[in-house]
Amino acid sequence: MAIHVERRPRVLGAAVAASLALGALAAPPAGAMDHRARPGAEKPGPRFHTGSPVRVNQVGYLTYGPKKGTVVTGATKPLTWTLRAADGTKRASGVTTPAGVDPSSRRHVQTFDFSKVTDAGQGYTLTIDGKKSEPFTIGDRLYGSLRTDALAYFYNNRSGIKIDKDLVGRKYARPAGHDKNAPHRGDTDVPFRWHGSDYRRNVSGGWYDAGDQGKYVVNGGISVAQLMSAYERTRTTQGVDHDALGDGKLRVPERGNGVPDILDEARWEIDFLMRMQVPRGEPYAGMAFHKVHDKRWTRLPTRPDQDRQPRVLRPPSTAATLNLAAAAAQCARLFRPYDPDYAARCLHTARTAWAAAKRHPKVYASDKDSIGGGAYGDRHVGDEFYWAAAELFLTTGENTYRTAVLHSPLHGDVDALFPRGGAMSWSATAGLGALDLATVPSKLTHEQRAAARAMVIKAADRYAADSAKSAYGVPYAPKGGQYEWGSNSQVLNNMIVLATANDLTGKVRYRDAVLRGMDYLLGGNPLNQSYVTGYGERDSHRQHHRFWAHQLDAKLPSPARGSLAGGPNSGLQDPVAAKKLKGCAPAMCYVDDIMAFSTNEITINWNAPLAWVSSYLDDVEHMSDQRP
Repeated sequence: MAIHVERRPRVLGAAVAASLALGALAAPPAGAMDHRARPGAEKPGPRFHTGSPVRVNQVGYLTYGPKKGTVVTGATKPLTWTLRAADGTKRASGVTTPAGVDPSSRRHVQTFDFSKVTDAGQGYTLTIDGKKSEPFTIGDRLYGSLRTDALAYFYNNRSGIKIDKDLVGRKYARPAGHDKNAPHRGDTDVPFRWHGSDYRRNVSGGWYDAGDQGKYVVNGGISVAQLMSAYERTRTTQGVDHDALGDGKLRVPERGNGVPDILDEARWEIDFLMRMQVPRGEPYAGMAFHKVHDKRWTRLPTRPDQDRQPRVLRPPSTAATLNLAAAAAQCARLFRPYDPDYAARCLHTARTAWAAAKRHPKVYASDKDSIGGGAYGDRHVGDEFYWAAAELFLTTGENTYRTAVLHSPLHGDVDALFPRGGAMSWSATAGLGALDLATVPSKLTHEQRAAARAMVIKAADRYAADSAKSAYGVPYAPKGGQYEWGSNSQVLNNMIVLATANDLTGKVRYRDAVLRGMDYLLGGNPLNQSYVTGYGERDSHRQHHRFWAHQLDAKLPSPARGSLAGGPNSGLQDPVAAKKLKGCAPAMCYVDDIMAFSTNEITINWNAPLAWVSSYLDDVEHMSDQRP
């Protein structure tokens, strides 16, 4: 039975409405949309400046990986391409392949393939019809720094702790936000009043969710799970770099404590999630509060420690409770070798949360609760039950949880576990459990384990086919061709499924589809835009964020390196996007403007899959059996 999962934006308009009321709307960046599209446009639409029509991965290509790109052109016959080194020396040439009109951009395109070139070097360019691409590298070790930078995003966005200039640099350093010294005692003493309940809770710590300064259990759950899974992959997959995520490798203050740094970062969020559990003796004990945030939308720009608003704690939900159960169960098995007492606490929390969710299986967060923070409403929690049961089973081996997994209507339903448009999101978490069932050693029988792996491989086959069909190689085919809020995260989550299939089978076609997805994210797309700050010649650097708000205040920093923009969103769900992008083709519904939050937000659950995939690709670069 297919289970319908409706994807919902985290904020529908209150954020920008509040900012507009405060006069925070800035003009669009100069030159952002100053002339008509390149030849080949099928119909009028917004004006874009996309630079060269020759689209490549602006970071580079692995020595023995696929090297492909796209050119926007009105020509209908093949064109000659020429690859040149940084000194202008011709290194290779060939002809393009006409691909007709690309539906995602509504432009005539042709594709090219220079995969046979394996000479390492920096500053390569590719020229077609007199137009030269952005420069790129051919070589290895392309993604190690991206892994580190993508993970540093989480320390930068910690709540309740001073952000140290020695770790992040002077311009990103700041005092602790929402700690006990903050107005109203920050998140250390937040009132909760609901259905007769009236008490206060310490819900400090964790990560700020996105451009706002709210903290949401359902977004924190998937994010911390993917960080832990990036580490767990190093324990379950042969040939990977076991040390890259280890102690002393990342920019976190806990380095040197004998615990892998990525687990230290995960613990900061897990501690917060456990603080969000309703205490014993209160109504709905064991469940998790859905979220905590400002009473009203935080003004842009506002550094977290300068936020003077009171904080509000919102009622518990079944979805949040199951996120807590799943994340805490995974925490229990990963921390066991390093801190057995903490692992035991995580497991107790997970069991308690599971039991509470079973007692209260239909406590839903409201879609309308969006004053001061995103609603994150979700009335379909079968996926959260599946994920939580899977993690508890993998950690304990107990039949109660095994039965919950195997008897779930989701189990075996690939369409439900890995939706075609995007494998996972905060409102569609079953795929997280399915991936772990396929990769983490457990008490599943041989046949059950094989069936779990087959589910992942079948989903990966579909995403690989989507990549092969796309003129830009992107493994993303949303329903009706309409790109969703946070489309870049959906691309990355599909890439995680592909990467897992590569780990399970060793088949290069899955790896190649992951690499083509990264090509898309780093510039090989209809906008010639790298969506990762600090990577590529034309990178996003005005994303929606309260502190990283240089566009609004020159004294504040731009987003840190490794910050992923949400990407094209056909819905145009903010005033800036609606005004500037009306009539846009799906993959071109994006503008790098701090107030275009529906296309240009940054969030923990978008950087988490970026970190996972970057870690995978850095490992792939050193696995000799991945060569064709």
